[in-house]
Amino acid sequence: MDREIEIEGIPFETADEALQYVNASGRGVAITVEGINGYLVVERKVADILAERAVPFACFFDHEMPDGSIRVVSVPAGDH
Repeated sequence: MDREIEIEGIPFETADEALQYVNASGRGVAITVEGINGYLVVERKVADILAERAVPFACFFDHEMPDGSIRVVSVPAGDH
């Protein structure tokens, strides 16, 4: 079933750029949505709506490893 949804967010070319924006601004969630090239920073309520509507997407987070290094991890959400 094809469905169209408008997603309000700030576009970025890479997950790193999106996460830098989230970390610097202190707000939003970095995501990628199935069928859309690139990454978006959206408000948490937008991500919640996407999950409620079973739109396939993934959230990105910085994760500190035991050695202190930082890794970008993705968490699938929506219709996965």
